[in-house]
Amino acid sequence: MSAEDMRRAIARIAHEILERNRGTEDLVLVGIRTRGLPLARRLAARILEFEGRPVPVGALDIGLYRDDVSLHSRPIVHTSDIPFPVDAKNVVLVDDVLFTGRSIRAAMDALTDLGRPRTVQLAVLVDRGHRELPIRADYVGKNVPTALQEEIQVRVEEVDGGEGVVICSSGEGS
Repeated sequence: MSAEDMRRAIARIAHEILERNRGTEDLVLVGIRTRGLPLARRLAARILEFEGRPVPVGALDIGLYRDDVSLHSRPIVHTSDIPFPVDAKNVVLVDDVLFTGRSIRAAMDALTDLGRPRTVQLAVLVDRGHRELPIRADYVGKNVPTALQEEIQVRVEEVDGGEGVVICSSGEGS
């Protein structure tokens, strides 16, 4: 995906979120660190542009909720910053790539530690398949079938200094 493809996908997802939720009332966006957060901010900007009403955006760190945390000597932990209550809200979790579903399970665990949302929806820029858990995205920018040995790399200006989505063989492109 080019930067322009990403921009169009974000605009489409923003429209779909608004349609499904019938506007912005009780709607909040929560970006999963690292690249889900800038994507959530972009969605919020498009929603504001379309509706004229801001949508709160929060940042969620899932480092301590991952089920592979014991496989790593020290998990990389960042801070979560959700400056609004999630209770009774329609929460849209935002991430860059949906793969096995394990990161999303960890995000839902972290989110429910903060409260009890009315609904939890999932928006991803890329769904690459290969699910290990029964998790699916409500909003998808692009479905990209991949082989297990391939890797999807999403680059966002705010983190990587460039824009785009590429497929590489494991170990390439880093």
